[in-house]
Amino acid sequence: MSERPVVCARAGDLALLMGTDRRWQIVRLEPGQTVHTHRGVLAHDDLIGRPWGSRVVSHTGYRFLLLRPSLHDLILRLKRTTQIVYPKEAGYILLKMNIGPGSRVVEAGTGSGGLTAVLAHAVRPDGRVYSYEVRPEMQQLARRNLERLGLADVVEFKERDIAQGFDEVGVEAVFLDLPTPWEYLEQAHAALVNGGYLGSILPTANQVTRLLEALDSPRWGLVEVEEILLRPYKAVAARFRPEDRMVAHTGFLIFARALVGDGAPEEELQPAEEVEEGGEEEEL
Repeated sequence: MSERPVVCARAGDLALLMGTDRRWQIVRLEPGQTVHTHRGVLAHDDLIGRPWGSRVVSHTGYRFLLLRPSLHDLILRLKRTTQIVYPKEAGYILLKMNIGPGSRVVEAGTGSGGLTAVLAHAVRPDGRVYSYEVRPEMQQLARRNLERLGLADVVEFKERDIAQGFDEVGVEAVFLDLPTPWEYLEQAHAALVNGGYLGSILPTANQVTRLLEALDSPRWGLVEVEEILLRPYKAVAARFRPEDRMVAHTGFLIFARALVGDGAPEEELQPAEEVEEGGEEEEL
């Protein structure tokens, strides 16, 4: 049986330092630098070359875990001036809209780049994310965030009002992270391949209602509205119970598919629980 390879932290890597109290921070390792934590100082030189998963000690004797940060960790620590799409929604968006390696995705509303980073990570190495933003200061922040994460090479940032339409056609997915997505459904439909995926996220019910009214059209089908709640638990065997705080409502997710033609819509799909039972389901 071959030995398990040992992977070590290198200069330039992003490192996650997790204290025993679950407080954590992310730092880029640079020779000669130090990191100041809530429980003491650690020298980068003492971290560079250490195996990931090691226990390291600050100058006060406090223990930290030295770990590679996940994309989840990195997104939560992005510098931002706007609300980001939380990881609990972002991962589901990828699955729901079939976004993966090689996908071409249009995003409208770059914001601070949280969802942009998730999309870019998913479509690498051959895919492309086209991210539109009308506010130059927001796009500059997002660009810096993506560069810090090493993901900017698969993103094309476009500073423009999408009322003019998108440059791309035949993309697999369009995601509208905007306050009024119903105003841009025509532009989204023109960019999508037939049968392509439309997604949006909205914080309030009245916005969702406006979007549903606009999607009630022969050009759109399979419209769905969902919400994802994440409830963490205290991971201690002797005191296992829900945490006192949770990330509950952060937004409603709306999905639809781009249809061909402008004729009368076919018979409306029934909600799943109302569909009459048919034959046995076949395995894929």
